[in-house]
Amino acid sequence: MKLLWDSALGLLIVTGGLLGMTLPFGKLATAAGAPAMVWAFVISFGAGGVLLTTLLLLGQRIRLTAHKLRYFFITAAISYAFPNLLMFSAIPHLGAGYTGIMFTLSPVITLVFSILLGVRRPNLLGVIGIIVGFIGAVMVALTRGEAGQPAEYFWVAVGLLIPVSLAAGNIYRTIDWPEDTGPIELAVGSHLASATLLLIGILTLLGWQAFAPLGGVPLVVAAQVASASAMFAFFFRLQAVGGPVYLSQIGYVAAAVGLFAGTIFLGEHYQLLTWLGAAIITAGVLITTKAQSQPSPKLQRQAA
Repeated sequence: MKLLWDSALGLLIVTGGLLGMTLPFGKLATAAGAPAMVWAFVISFGAGGVLLTTLLLLGQRIRLTAHKLRYFFITAAISYAFPNLLMFSAIPHLGAGYTGIMFTLSPVITLVFSILLGVRRPNLLGVIGIIVGFIGAVMVALTRGEAGQPAEYFWVAVGLLIPVSLAAGNIYRTIDWPEDTGPIELAVGSHLASATLLLIGILTLLGWQAFAPLGGVPLVVAAQVASASAMFAFFFRLQAVGGPVYLSQIGYVAAAVGLFAGTIFLGEHYQLLTWLGAAIITAGVLITTKAQSQPSPKLQRQAA
């Protein structure tokens, strides 16, 4: 376990794999009538609650400061509440596998943001990677979801907003990481903050009755909470060990898991152009990753 805890590659595979399972679980839940906002709440409340219990059992406490509260709620909004709401809203229209492909754009967009914010100077290889990734994204967008079931472009746009939000979170979490704070504490605080924001939205817009469909899929709820709890413990550790751009590559693993689960277990089918676009996006990801072989000090701030 300690070897995994210190291995960026091992953490990447485990975190990405667990993230990918969120896609089929989300499709099953929304198909059973659970609103997207409610399922996003299940993930944040479940993961936050389980990890908080673990932290307390280990004899640790969360020491709140103004900096931590700011970090918790900003991270909650841009890394969890908003992208999960987008994802679970889009899955019924685009399919779990197609939505998963959107995760693969996160490394490219993370690099774009780092350039725009002046924390990394652009280089030729990075620009090439961005262009290649963009071409792949256009190809995927044109197929509009599952074969024979083209979604409206509105839902494609919603799907494309997922990696934008994730990329913003990748940058923010690193540059504002509270000192002397461990990954599990950050996961607990951020997810409970996300659950708070989502609960306010649910009660304001939908009411308590929105939780009723969860009673029809108890096993899916339990599986989602278990996988999300494990994923976010590893997620923040990967942030500390690998940095934001390396972390963003969990989207590649998640997309592979989502495509496999959607095709094999959920009966989804995608056009050849979708698969080609996904391959081109992957090439763009590999190029942009290579372009960052010289890490920027500002983007490599880690937990003490």
